[in-house]
Amino acid sequence: MYLTSEKKQEIFGKYGTSNSDTGSPESQVALFSYRISHLTEHLKSNKKDYSTSRSLKTLVGKRRKLLDYLKDKNIERYRALIKELGIRK
Repeated sequence: MYLTSEKKQEIFGKYGTSNSDTGSPESQVALFSYRISHLTEHLKSNKKDYSTSRSLKTLVGKRRKLLDYLKDKNIERYRALIKELGIRK
């Protein structure tokens, strides 16, 4: 399994306020980014895996919606998260 509970706790601890902070937009975007990078690597070797391609597109859409929400609520947190994760619009 590529995403263990220990890895989730590490992501939530790094980007959220605590290890159990699963609801903050920063921690959710970080988790989506990790999953997106994993699915992207999978699709590089399995080009005809259309169900994974669809899943990747939905994850990217969810992450975009969360980033838009964060940008509307607090632009400083949005900019810090984009810079830290290496995502750019």
